[in-house]
Amino acid sequence: MICAFTTTSSNATLPLNIECCNKMGAEPEISSFVLPLGATINMDGTAIYQAVATIFIASCYGITLTLSQMAMVVLTATLASIGTAGVSGAGMIMLSMVLSAVGIPVEGIALIAGVDKIFDMGRTTLNITGDATCAIWISKQERARAAAK
Repeated sequence: MICAFTTTSSNATLPLNIECCNKMGAEPEISSFVLPLGATINMDGTAIYQAVATIFIASCYGITLTLSQMAMVVLTATLASIGTAGVSGAGMIMLSMVLSAVGIPVEGIALIAGVDKIFDMGRTTLNITGDATCAIWISKQERARAAAK
């Protein structure tokens, strides 16, 4: 978690995350599949951040989002988080796509650019922790299933 927090990169943290998960009881076959997949497409922290940032920027501009626009924010934030690279600062680039989808000026990114690095640290930590939890949980379930046979 410290490595993820300081590097703000899911991909840079991946080798250490695999090693730590294996030491905590994850099966190597499971962790070597789940963790790279998670580093690529499981960016929950990024999706949450993009939705919150979009609503914040809209408020700063005095824009009231309709229910359909909010649904569009959820959809585009989710899709953008899946397509976001696991490198530092990629979420900020994808935020411009979410803002454009609902007609909010992209220049609003400047309102949050100063604190984005701190948020990126938290998002990356959340993402890799979720991936590790998943790998360990699946390993536990597989062991229980094998023992029941």
